[in-house]
Amino acid sequence: MTAPARVPVRTRTSADLIRAEEPVLAHNYHPLPVVVARAEGAWVEDVEGRRYLDMLAGYSALNFGHRHPRLIEAAHRQLDRLTLTSRAFHHDKLAEFAERLAALTGLDMVLPMNTGAEAVESGIKVARKWAYEVKGVPADRATIVVAADNFHGRTTTIVSFSTDETARAGFGPFTPGFRVVPYNDLAALEAAVDETTAAVLIEPIQGEAGVVIPDQGYLTGVRELTRRTGCLFVADEIQSGLGRTGRTLAVEHESVVPDVLLLGKALGGGIVPVSAVVADREVLGVLRPGEHGSTFGGNPLSAAVGTAVVELLETGEFQRRAAELGVILRDGLAELVGKGVLGFRARGLWAGVDIDPALGTGREVSHHLMREGVLVKDTHGSTIRLAPPLTITAEELATALGALERVLRRG
Repeated sequence: MTAPARVPVRTRTSADLIRAEEPVLAHNYHPLPVVVARAEGAWVEDVEGRRYLDMLAGYSALNFGHRHPRLIEAAHRQLDRLTLTSRAFHHDKLAEFAERLAALTGLDMVLPMNTGAEAVESGIKVARKWAYEVKGVPADRATIVVAADNFHGRTTTIVSFSTDETARAGFGPFTPGFRVVPYNDLAALEAAVDETTAAVLIEPIQGEAGVVIPDQGYLTGVRELTRRTGCLFVADEIQSGLGRTGRTLAVEHESVVPDVLLLGKALGGGIVPVSAVVADREVLGVLRPGEHGSTFGGNPLSAAVGTAVVELLETGEFQRRAAELGVILRDGLAELVGKGVLGFRARGLWAGVDIDPALGTGREVSHHLMREGVLVKDTHGSTIRLAPPLTITAEELATALGALERVLRRG
């Protein structure tokens, strides 16, 4: 039988690839028109070989940059041995991952999952189970208090307590059991908590809302209120955690320890999706076999990569880098206030920048920056967010700030 002739593969341009996506991919994203083919550190390269400085870092999933050598090495090592067992069996990487992650956070137990939304969903289930079994809330009456303008994911339950109509509209009926209060408002929070409250679920810094940082004392107040009223403080650190703000966790800026910690994004090192619910034994101990699970949660590959991520954070190097370089970022943005920047909020290597609407929307500014070789993403209106890899250098930060200044100057 004659072998079929080989058909030469034509090099496809960015425009070709973007057009190819249109009929076959669901339109749940509106990406910038750049097609990334390679990456290293803080830089990505498109299919035509153009290089861009990545100032988004996968919404904090790439805290350690693209293809960090220690993380790639850990992944390669594990790929040669074992990738998946399911939780039907034990494997030799899970205990170390759980032990080291628990020690890093100062809590007792780890529930490994995959995505950030899955960690939030798991945290909600755990909080409700705890409320019924430990607090004594009557069956099916547990409530969870959340903050307006939150972003915890886009599953059906999570959008039930979103205040973003783009995320909610057309997806009802919604899951009951949530009370929404204004963010950074302790009085409103206290008014919403009662004997049915299982937990208060908040982001220590609201990322999708535009890197909104609460007043000093807010997180301390949440911790005191939840202790006093006998409910759990659940901190969603999926974007803010693991070095991003100059501390291992954003709650550490107020020396607060939540009851439940939700982690994801950077925990997978930009290689595999890894998330976790971390809590003390009194809380996570309410789960029993069969009540919750995940085929891929805590798999050998993710545990190996997650352990390597924890090892990087154990040194404190990346937290220090985020704090020190965050000063450069903050000072550079301060120089642009009144020159096209109306204001900004920054903590470590994370900033929400409000651009003068007269100069364009956040998406338009993102397009202009892309043409300057810098990748960012808008949040709402004329706000863009900056979240570069923690491996970025001071010179690379200056490059990004210089590009922003040129874009603003041109209007």
